[in-house]
Amino acid sequence: MEMEHVTIIPITHLDRPRKRPRFGWDVPQAQVGIFCGQEVGNVASYASSGAISDHTSSLFFKGVAQNGSPPWREDDKDGHYMFALGDNLTSRYKIHSKMGEGTFGQVLECWDRERKEMVAIKIVRGIKKYREAAMIEIEVLQQLGKHDKDGNRCVQIRNWFDYRNHICIVFEKLGPSLYDFLRKNNYRSFPIDLVREIGRQLLECVAFMHDLHMIHTDLKPENILLVSSDYVKVPDYKNSTRSPKDSSYYKRVPKSSAIKVIDFGSTTYERQDQNYIVSTRHYRAPEVILGLGWSYPCDVWSVGCILVELCTGEALFQTHENLEHLAMMERVLGPLPQHMLKRVDRHAEKYFRRGRLDWPEGAASRESIKAVSKLPRLQNLVMQHVDHSAGDLIHLLQGLLRYDPLDRLTAREALRHTFFARDHLRML
Repeated sequence: MEMEHVTIIPITHLDRPRKRPRFGWDVPQAQVGIFCGQEVGNVASYASSGAISDHTSSLFFKGVAQNGSPPWREDDKDGHYMFALGDNLTSRYKIHSKMGEGTFGQVLECWDRERKEMVAIKIVRGIKKYREAAMIEIEVLQQLGKHDKDGNRCVQIRNWFDYRNHICIVFEKLGPSLYDFLRKNNYRSFPIDLVREIGRQLLECVAFMHDLHMIHTDLKPENILLVSSDYVKVPDYKNSTRSPKDSSYYKRVPKSSAIKVIDFGSTTYERQDQNYIVSTRHYRAPEVILGLGWSYPCDVWSVGCILVELCTGEALFQTHENLEHLAMMERVLGPLPQHMLKRVDRHAEKYFRRGRLDWPEGAASRESIKAVSKLPRLQNLVMQHVDHSAGDLIHLLQGLLRYDPLDRLTAREALRHTFFARDHLRML
């Protein structure tokens, strides 16, 4: 059988990540979580501004894939790697199952022959812009791992390689994303003590990234993974009218609150005049929609939206259109401040008339007006779902969801909030 060449990359650390604008391709939509791990892998620093070339052999040590490489298959029409279960992915990894697929490519569960354990491998689409984005993500993961050696905040890369024109990133297999856990739990809320512990860890990760001058820009439940898949079933007292014999009487609660933040493909470094669209719609800050420029506070807004979702089981702003999104914000949080409305860019001017939001006059449909009108105020929404600590949580959320990014709490300030005070914390 013909031997196949595989690129293996040595480790070289940068003193500091290069500053760069985020590339302008589409923001990934809701997608499967990437199951990631703790150990620092062998990673090369790669020039984030340069195209990936087939002529960079001076950087690479050429290894050889043995033990029966699979037959060469053409990628599908979208550039996804084509495989069969049981195939080898280099001599080291054997494909066990497909875990999910997203804009970036696919995630496969594989057996690592060298470490004798299952891992998750992100196989990026064989298209130039996604390959370039993957190399940028690898560089970010490398920098995070360099400063977070225990891997307790953000995920750390274990290994990566270039196989048949696909960048493959190897991670330790972890548990489900918070979104997947909610979905399989029929979108029922987490207990408030679990929300507190998850929120604390999430803010610690965001503060850690911000200290390194990094902005994640795509925080959402899909990009937050539970470390463990284990859970217990407890009675769901909000459905206490149902019989204990009914399976829906019980809801799942994770055994451990430990989480890790993933997916750094949209991460950018702080710089002036960042105006392009970032964040998945439901978690997008008002300054992004209004074209006012954004920075670290856009991550904090996303955290606020996520905490509400964990408390209620449903996304706070369920919309796909800017005007409706802004109307939902005003319904939940009150009117947008005038000093922000005076500075909106030309693309957002159409959402306003005579100094206020063009709502409901500009609504696209009656259904849209109904969707907005049924939303309660933030404090009422929280009190519907939280039995204790509601006051502290409402106060924290009001700080995380302030319209003006200059007035919004920083991640470090939020961690000092009384909601996270030690006398609240319980062992989970």
